[in-house]
Amino acid sequence: MSAKPLSDAGRARIHEILADHRGVEGALLPILHAVQAEFGHVPADALPLIAADQNISKAEAHGVMTFYHDFREEPAGRRVLKLCRAEACQAVGADALADHARARTGLDWHGTTADGALTLEPVFCLGLCACGPAALVDGQPVGRLDAARLDAILAGGAA
Repeated sequence: MSAKPLSDAGRARIHEILADHRGVEGALLPILHAVQAEFGHVPADALPLIAADQNISKAEAHGVMTFYHDFREEPAGRRVLKLCRAEACQAVGADALADHARARTGLDWHGTTADGALTLEPVFCLGLCACGPAALVDGQPVGRLDAARLDAILAGGAA
């Protein structure tokens, strides 16, 4: 999936978000969060506007955005599956589950299906260590995930 250029209305909305954060100390992260909440990702066209407003370089704005894994440069799929990759989950089968998910979806990490149905992402510790392997399915935690339950989720079932 490729992000579309910002429309005039989109640019206007970015400027509103920037105005809402004017005078806030350390506003870059709250601005990025607000932009992503509005658009579902941080459009590339927004970064120069944000950088200019915050009096930083475009490279600095991009660096901060890409440092934090939850900021997206492209829209996510309608469903987002985040599989825990931390050691506690690995110890109870997360690697095999991740291999299964990638094979079943045809995606690699951070990939989105061509139809925009699903995005697959790694996440490093969900705090569900006693319930591994763990995942977030559309923001909802799922513990003790196995291949059968994962297949049901991928088929459109509830977590």
